[in-house]
Amino acid sequence: MSHFAAAVVRDREGWTATELDLTGAADLEDVADRLRDADPDSPLSVLFVEADDTFLAILRLDEGEDLRVFGSDSAFIAESRLGALLLSDAEEPTAEPAAVAVDDTDEEPSTVEQEEDTPVATDADPVGDPDLLTDLGVPAPRLLSLCGREGMLPADVIAEVCQLIGCGDEVEELRDA
Repeated sequence: MSHFAAAVVRDREGWTATELDLTGAADLEDVADRLRDADPDSPLSVLFVEADDTFLAILRLDEGEDLRVFGSDSAFIAESRLGALLLSDAEEPTAEPAAVAVDDTDEEPSTVEQEEDTPVATDADPVGDPDLLTDLGVPAPRLLSLCGREGMLPADVIAEVCQLIGCGDEVEELRDA
């Protein structure tokens, strides 16, 4: 199964993206170590992994600790050694993700925004923590909706999520390299 892994790290000066080699990783802690090594002093590190234009996994480290994981589909665990390595300990997301910040304006939210954040029924079975990017501007309903949207490839989800959190240009440059 072919894959692409992009580590994005944020420091005082902004985001930096590097491709991460997951070949030969022994376990999830080994992957976390490789993510830490991307920038050992970074307060925030996120790893986006896409496999075979079908599956997506996101891993997050805060201050090099507290590893959180999310996977777009539990089938990734059964169909791939990499999926099993990244997501085998992940649990199904809770039915009610963490609360999203309330907009205090009197304006009605647009219908398009409401539809984008409404989870879509699909055959996918997400696993892990869909709230892992909420504080960066991607609440769980939005992440789940992106993963469940028909026609969205993992690369598309990564591109949109990266734009939302502010590292879209860095990841796009990495893909183009």
